[in-house]
Amino acid sequence: MNKKVKFNKKNYVGLLYVTPWLIGFLVFTLYPILAALYLSFTDYSLMSAPNFVGLDNFIKLFSDKGFLKAFGITAKYVIWEVPLKLIFSLFVAFILNMNIKGINFFRTAYYIPSILGSNVAIAILWKFLFATDGLVNQVFGIVGMEPISWFGQATPALFTIVLLRVWEFGSTMVIFLSALKEVPAELYEAASVDGSTGIRNFFTITIPMITPIIFFNFIMQLVHAFQEFNGPYLITGGDPMKGTYLLPMLIYDNTFKYFNMGYASAMSWVLFLVVMIFTMMTFKSSKYWVYYSDNGGEE
Repeated sequence: MNKKVKFNKKNYVGLLYVTPWLIGFLVFTLYPILAALYLSFTDYSLMSAPNFVGLDNFIKLFSDKGFLKAFGITAKYVIWEVPLKLIFSLFVAFILNMNIKGINFFRTAYYIPSILGSNVAIAILWKFLFATDGLVNQVFGIVGMEPISWFGQATPALFTIVLLRVWEFGSTMVIFLSALKEVPAELYEAASVDGSTGIRNFFTITIPMITPIIFFNFIMQLVHAFQEFNGPYLITGGDPMKGTYLLPMLIYDNTFKYFNMGYASAMSWVLFLVVMIFTMMTFKSSKYWVYYSDNGGEE
């Protein structure tokens, strides 16, 4: 027999505290998601009522060369950005985990780029750094290297945007740092008795023990990378030759530039499904490589 839940004063206080978040979730997250799903099956220009067209928008997507190109560039960006950021963040966290004089200053200094990275001024500064006569090419000239036309070709231009996001490694680094501090010192002591070296310890002790955090950071960076917009929009504008024109930019242009709200909603849902599929695949594979020490070593 089901018991009725009795609400007391404490229950209502708890609900009161979560009400602002709940309202924000319903209004700014759930409603836009459901509205986009509905609009993806319509022809909607923002100027007239939505006209239901069924699956036409989704069928059109897979014959749209612009969409397919933007999707391919987005995939390329994700493949570059996520591993580079994770590796660099872990490398810096490993160094900052050492007992070095003034280490707290360096931890703070390395975290600052994560605060400033999404700033418009930083994006503009980044654009000037990689300009033809920018600081990066000036340094190359000093060491006898030929200047690179960073924004003249698609691959170097995309790489500059990747570097901007890798430079924002602070938040990921802090999470890695907290994980490194939780690795039991006894494991390293036991390994040293067996004559294990520092590099071997890193790959046989450190990496396995922090796999849950690697898993978490990978999921977070994967989701963020697929939604990248500010970098290419502010630095390259999608050029050269649409070589940095990522899928979120295409969605933005179709929504606010061409007023194809229905078509843009279909694109956004395809992007959502792609992110969900990759996330589910990562969760599915985690049982083979993520180690949780609190379950007796069982995966």
